[in-house]
Amino acid sequence: MPISAKKSGPFCGEIITPGDKSISHPALIFGAMARGTTSISGLLEGEDVMATGDAVAAMGAEVARDGVGKYTVTGVGQYGLRDPAAPLDLGNSGTGARLLMGLVAGQGLSASFDGDASLRSRPMGRVLVPLENMGARVSGAAENYRLPLMLSGSVPAIPIDYPMPVASAQVKSAILLAGLGAIGTTIVRERHPTRDHTERMLAHFGADIDIGQEGEDTIIRVSGKNPLSGREILVPGDPSSAAFPLAAALLAPGSDLLLPGIMINPTRAGLLTTLLEMGAEIAFLNERDAGGEPVADLHVKASALRGIEVPAARAPSMIDEYPILAILAAAATGTTIMRGLSELRVKESDRLEAVLDGLRVNGVAARADGDDLIVEGCGSGAEIPGGGIVATHMDHRIAMSFLVMGLVSNAPVTIDSAEMIATSFPDFIGSMRALGACIEEGDTGS
Repeated sequence: MPISAKKSGPFCGEIITPGDKSISHPALIFGAMARGTTSISGLLEGEDVMATGDAVAAMGAEVARDGVGKYTVTGVGQYGLRDPAAPLDLGNSGTGARLLMGLVAGQGLSASFDGDASLRSRPMGRVLVPLENMGARVSGAAENYRLPLMLSGSVPAIPIDYPMPVASAQVKSAILLAGLGAIGTTIVRERHPTRDHTERMLAHFGADIDIGQEGEDTIIRVSGKNPLSGREILVPGDPSSAAFPLAAALLAPGSDLLLPGIMINPTRAGLLTTLLEMGAEIAFLNERDAGGEPVADLHVKASALRGIEVPAARAPSMIDEYPILAILAAAATGTTIMRGLSELRVKESDRLEAVLDGLRVNGVAARADGDDLIVEGCGSGAEIPGGGIVATHMDHRIAMSFLVMGLVSNAPVTIDSAEMIATSFPDFIGSMRALGACIEEGDTGS
């Protein structure tokens, strides 16, 4: 079912965004591995995270829902999980699949992994190759380690010293998870820092983990055979999900919006840094700590943005936010150049091409130069033409980004489907409508 967004706003008041996906997945996984109970509040109840919850339950952990976003996980301890009786269907979730591969490899389990058509198209070699070095065995995989496949871990796993060839928090996390089942110390070396939620949460659960620097590299060491203990987890608001209403408020004249409890971890704050450089009016209120993660209430007002150059080194801290940044760049004055976006080509879709196509059909001049995305802004105060129909390729971030574009464009913007939005922001459309957004089913035309 196509769905369209047309010019709306201003967007004022408060919006509660979903819990962070990068915290929700490992909270369930570490809770399953730990001894005792783990109490989680604010868990993202999107399809991706629920698939991870179903997977750890299939391996013997008890996962109980106590209320909206509230869950209790009763863990089984080191090596207490069992082989799942049926394939683990991770749907659209690359995060869940890769982290669970680390769990299976390190705990000596055997499990079949599968997912939807989008997940089946994503190569898994970058995570499975180091796991094979740790003793895991892969069978039945399609070309380039694509799902479906069978993964069997070894007991114990083999500790490795692994220099990361690409910046990937998911690969790093999978190796560290597998390292929990090794005898000895597993080492990951990062030249370019990535999200550090796994490291923070491992420390919170009592793992023997050490983080240091050797020259330009960040060195993460985790010792195996150190049992985890159940903990309380408060999941902060997901900055990647918050980016969509935040962008709408920045672009719709007269907007004044509060987004409470958003994670501002430096490894995830690249978009906020970029927007401040572009002239965005964003205030960080009530900064605090929530379960080891820095959190703040974001107060956003409509702003005149200017084009800038976004360095490639910033990509790991905002990789999921480039589609919505492209929409913001389209409304800015001048040219915005986003460098080093190769990782966008192996997401739920080829996001670089999907963003380019969506911008062009809505009258925005944009081009790719290698792995750089260049967007010519329509000018502060000028209107994005709009009027196009965007192919989402079943990618939730493409869908939400172009719905936001429609809210500030001269003509409505239509996306071909919105069902996949539930993977990360189940009530996105309802929440935006509550702020006054005009989002309707069908192609409303221009």
